[in-house]
Amino acid sequence: MRNRIRVLRAEHEWSQAEVADRLGIARQTINALETGKYAPSLPLAFKISKLFKKPVEEIFDPASEES
Repeated sequence: MRNRIRVLRAEHEWSQAEVADRLGIARQTINALETGKYAPSLPLAFKISKLFKKPVEEIFDPASEES
């Protein structure tokens, strides 16, 4: 699933570790999300949305998933 986490993180000048700490997850999870190797659970997607103050659909693009 394509997402804008890396861009949003850069706009806030946060490291992967800082975002992970704010979300209560591992830094490796942020890396996996940014590289498209992992699609977030719905609760995590909402946490990310709240952290960046953006709607979920503005951060994640489910249409980019391969069938």
